[in-house]
Amino acid sequence: MSKQNIETVCVQGGYTPGNGEPRQIPIIQSTTFKYATSEDMGKLFDLEANGYFYSRLQNPTNDYVAAKIAALEGGSAAMLTSSGQAANFYALFNIASCGDHIVSSSSIYGGTFNLISVTMAKMGVECTFVSPDCTEEDLNAAFQPNTKCVFGETIANPALTVLDIEKFAQAAHSHGVPLIVDNTFPTPINCRPFEWGADIVTHSTTKYMDGHGAAVGGAIVDSGKFDWLAHAEKFPGLCTPDDSYHGITYAEKFGKEGAFITKCTAQLMRDLGSIQSPQHAFYLNLGLESLHVRMARHCENGQAVAEYLAKHPKVSSVSYCGLINDKYHALAAKYLPHGSCGVVSFELKGRRAAAGEFMKHLKLAAIETHVADARTCCLNPASSTHRQMTDAQLQEAGIPAGLVRISCGLESKEDLIGDIAQALEQVNA
Repeated sequence: MSKQNIETVCVQGGYTPGNGEPRQIPIIQSTTFKYATSEDMGKLFDLEANGYFYSRLQNPTNDYVAAKIAALEGGSAAMLTSSGQAANFYALFNIASCGDHIVSSSSIYGGTFNLISVTMAKMGVECTFVSPDCTEEDLNAAFQPNTKCVFGETIANPALTVLDIEKFAQAAHSHGVPLIVDNTFPTPINCRPFEWGADIVTHSTTKYMDGHGAAVGGAIVDSGKFDWLAHAEKFPGLCTPDDSYHGITYAEKFGKEGAFITKCTAQLMRDLGSIQSPQHAFYLNLGLESLHVRMARHCENGQAVAEYLAKHPKVSSVSYCGLINDKYHALAAKYLPHGSCGVVSFELKGRRAAAGEFMKHLKLAAIETHVADARTCCLNPASSTHRQMTDAQLQEAGIPAGLVRISCGLESKEDLIGDIAQALEQVNA
């Protein structure tokens, strides 16, 4: 068949059953796999043959779903991880280690900010954070001789800033490093970062891809376009022999299309083991089959809620790139022409106290440490997901202390607006 549309890939990508085989992807709930001879298994350990020997590294169910996500993003290879945080850590640590440096947008999820600024700093990886709105000059000034990659989020959680992917990709490539983009909020339905110059894409599949709050997971997708050997001195882990695999040089043996994911699996998943369970991968695939249908409804509800909030007298500001007067509307028109997501961030005039009062009176929307679900949920990031950040860091990330993040689910938009209206009535301006 010719290249399939993304809707068809959502439903049928990644797995094609043979004659008499299961129509749905099979759940291979096994930790290990049987071989006839030691020689057969030895080829797997030497990366000389394809196959499975232990689910801590790879599992057929996971690989079916990873293949679907790779196809959705237009990538060459992908892998599943136990969470979105694991995906981001693996993607970064696969090429940046002790003594190295990365450049990151400052407007990212608080947990990822903490991963980079605290945990990876303890491991010897330094980071320079830049505003997503920085000039090209300021962006280029952030690079150092030991910079190994650039990181950002297509739509930041929860500030909802929109990354200028082309600008960040051009800067990364001019310094000989890849751009890694977390594409969780728009999903490949609404944005495919590879088409704008990104090299690696990550996802928290826990969010829209699963879409039902059933399974925690993450994914890493490689575009297969970054030429590691052209910058071999920057990436010794990919471009010099790996003694733990009998001297294999990943970039030579697996090429641009397979080196990054193979190394990430063979080294990091082998040693750290943040595998997604086959059962969770099965749930994830069920979510992916309706992703193209659900995202349109999430965006419709998000737009309606944002427009309502923007006109309410008790609301001081609304962040949603679908609003014509939003700071990121022009970038959204470029990168997200079919919609962004169902998440709306806004600040009440009464700030943090008003935010707490508002959320207390909601009936349909639940206060949860979650987002991008079929059911509407909300939280105050400063007192939950981002509470490890200082007020200065919150401000830099575009997250005022009184910000409310509401994730519009699949309910009736009229019912959602009605719920918001009644809760706002009980808030002192």
